[in-house]
Amino acid sequence: MVKLLAIDMDGTLLSDKKHIAEEQKRAIKEAINAGVHVVLCTGRPLIGVLPFYEELALEDRKGYAIVNNGCAIHNTEDWSIVDCEMLPKEELEYLYSFSEEFEEVNFTLFDDNNYLCIGKPNKYTEKDGAFVFTKVKEVSMEEILNGEYKIYKTMYVGEPSKIDEIQEKYGEKLCEKYNGIRSQVSIYETMPYNADKSSAVKRLAERLGIDREEVMAMGDGNNDVEMLKYAGVSVAMGNSTEDALKAAKFVTDTNENDGVAKAIDKYILGK
Repeated sequence: MVKLLAIDMDGTLLSDKKHIAEEQKRAIKEAINAGVHVVLCTGRPLIGVLPFYEELALEDRKGYAIVNNGCAIHNTEDWSIVDCEMLPKEELEYLYSFSEEFEEVNFTLFDDNNYLCIGKPNKYTEKDGAFVFTKVKEVSMEEILNGEYKIYKTMYVGEPSKIDEIQEKYGEKLCEKYNGIRSQVSIYETMPYNADKSSAVKRLAERLGIDREEVMAMGDGNNDVEMLKYAGVSVAMGNSTEDALKAAKFVTDTNENDGVAKAIDKYILGK
């Protein structure tokens, strides 16, 4: 019996136009009414999640949201932090150094309320900021190091071929100390070593007294792989990456064809 449902957002719950279809809303509400904890689990920062919780009418329930690819778990009653992993400020300059030879690549950082960029945001960073409903804030490294911001994760953002170069040249070195992942063609993310969606879902399940076999996870991307491997019931979207498809036990329809609703109906509601 599924007691906790962790749902990725982009490419999973959301359509390609970043909407939640009515059928998806219907299935989620039925799962909640059946006693299931429904948790949105996303690479988005908190500011990029709030409108969807309001749309789903989940913000007025006692629940949780997992953001920044597992770096933070928030209580949806007041959006306070329940659990988190942060990057120490003394390591941020080190992470920044990997981008300095690539003039076209932005080094960006996230706290709860800000999408921060060292220097002027490029077109890829501006597009990503709009994608999560926020204006990118230009800052200096000095401002970051003065301790005003508590940083969860950083990203290298730019033209895909330049992100290819960063990943090929420095990916292995970065992954020695951090959890590094190519989340989009124009983005390479770095997070605390122990932070990912899987570890956050595991910590939340333990907090709620829920066994691994009672956890269902749904996703489509490479940042969902470990979460899919962890869950007792793991479902990849029909539009998933090859790695996500390999990690999941089951495959549902695409994000454009109510894949989330179909999986909830089958594996939770028994329809």
